[in-house]
Amino acid sequence: MQLVVGRIGRPHGVRGEVTVEVRTDEPERRFAAGASLATDPAGRGPLVVAGRRWHKDILLLSFEGVIGRDAAEELRGTMLVIDSAEVEPSDDPDEFHDHQLIGLAVETVSGEPVGEVEDVLHHGQDLLVVRRKGQEDALIPFVKALVPEVDVAGGRLVVDPPEGLL
Repeated sequence: MQLVVGRIGRPHGVRGEVTVEVRTDEPERRFAAGASLATDPAGRGPLVVAGRRWHKDILLLSFEGVIGRDAAEELRGTMLVIDSAEVEPSDDPDEFHDHQLIGLAVETVSGEPVGEVEDVLHHGQDLLVVRRKGQEDALIPFVKALVPEVDVAGGRLVVDPPEGLL
């Protein structure tokens, strides 16, 4: 599975640098000089990082072979992706990456099937988007009180929803 680690924004200057919307906790590692990044759409890559610098809290990257503002403009909107196998598991048993949660079967503490995790939203509060057959998707806050068990290896997630949530 491919994971987005950044999105290329507008060009910066005339030498081919681009702004990058960072979507990783490890920008120094993911965007190190010499790093090769796959792209979505795939036809725009892979891109090899030639240089990296921060300018007013905005990451600026230059890529090998991308010279000039016009070449940089052609990359606007490109997603920079890595393979999920490249992500090291966390030492914290209560910390999960989105790709680990998506696809897990969801059931209540009493064992009643609810659906499947379709997405994870990060809008101040992490929310699990649970697809339910024949019903609207459910949004479940991803907090220990409501999600007491996550069994990635077993492919399931247990929820203890308050009345009315589902």
